[in-house]
Amino acid sequence: MTWRGWFRFCLALCGVAALGAMTPGHTQERPAVDTDRQILVMLKMAPPHYRPGAAYGGSYGDSAAMAARRRLAAGIARRNGLTLVDGWPMPLIGVDCYVMRVPDSMAVEVAIAQVSKNSAVAWSQPLQTYQARGSPAGAAPNDPFFRAQPAATAWRLADLHRIATGRNVSIAIIDSKIDVAHPDLAGQFISNLDFVERRTVAGEAHGTGVAGIVGAKAGNGIGIAGIAPDARMMALRACWQTDAGPTLCNSLSLARALQFAIEHNAEVINLSLAGPADPLLARLIAMAVARNLSVVAAFDPSLPQGGFPASLPGVIAVADESLRSLPARVYIAPGRDVPTTQPGGKWYLVNGNSYAVAHVTGLIALMRQAGGRATQIALDRMAGGAVDACASLVGTSPGCDCSCAIERRLAGKPR
Repeated sequence: MTWRGWFRFCLALCGVAALGAMTPGHTQERPAVDTDRQILVMLKMAPPHYRPGAAYGGSYGDSAAMAARRRLAAGIARRNGLTLVDGWPMPLIGVDCYVMRVPDSMAVEVAIAQVSKNSAVAWSQPLQTYQARGSPAGAAPNDPFFRAQPAATAWRLADLHRIATGRNVSIAIIDSKIDVAHPDLAGQFISNLDFVERRTVAGEAHGTGVAGIVGAKAGNGIGIAGIAPDARMMALRACWQTDAGPTLCNSLSLARALQFAIEHNAEVINLSLAGPADPLLARLIAMAVARNLSVVAAFDPSLPQGGFPASLPGVIAVADESLRSLPARVYIAPGRDVPTTQPGGKWYLVNGNSYAVAHVTGLIALMRQAGGRATQIALDRMAGGAVDACASLVGTSPGCDCSCAIERRLAGKPR
């Protein structure tokens, strides 16, 4: 029996629940409102030197300016037959973002066209929906499931950890709710915030699984070892797990999380999701890329150009090894039968592009630690597009394989 088969057998004996099943104390979430009838309206924000309270700390600034902007948004909504639902500042890109509900009697496209005519409106757009791209599969560290991890063999993870463990590199996991109290994840986070309209205290499967692959503790005698176990993760909930199974996100929740990640200097941003193009998210991601932050996203061949945001310039697009005939810009990483953390202190096998993204996110954290914060990330790949983790981290040559390159690096010798 293979290690992965043995792992699956052990999980069955231990009674670990499948990803799609409810875990004790877990409450699955639906969005509180029908987002198909909502639009985003971006009001132009005055330049910082004209704004009272311009230093942004999560609020609009002074109360008078906040009230004035909301009155303006309410007036635009009222004159166009819309309902003002919510508002959120996006000072990084110079706008205030408001959510407005379109009545059933009006087409969403018509509402967008109407509000866009107002001189105070920078642009308007639909509230898009995104879906996470992961699903369940029915002298190494002393973590018992380490040898079942694909990266343990394919990436020689124990050897890579001799060079770097992601120490002090900040990683934003923008996903569903992470079980930050999981024994393999407790103490691994510097932030734990919820940007979804209806909040939950319970961990959700997708985000918890992604976080485990990225940064589960290593050498603690339980579970698995993350690719970057000493990284500092941000648990940013922008997605929710539905009763039907899929994990969904929308434009506004993702934008809120992205703005937080950028403002708080996340060096790597994990977006294990895909969906339609979105101008608000595109501007935020372009800003992240311009600041030399690494944005990693899931490639979905069923969507135009592999989906958004993987199609954006500067975004590192990743797919798992089950996909064939991928564009040259897409990297392949482990994403099949991967053991990882699950809510309620459990572990299970997962499949999907989401988890391939998590592998590359962790690897980039290793590269940033080893190469310095200002390093320009350039992943090496093998024939067929699979990421060459060792070459990416330490470099190899025809006369010096991975082991040789690591020994040379540890000895302080040049490549």
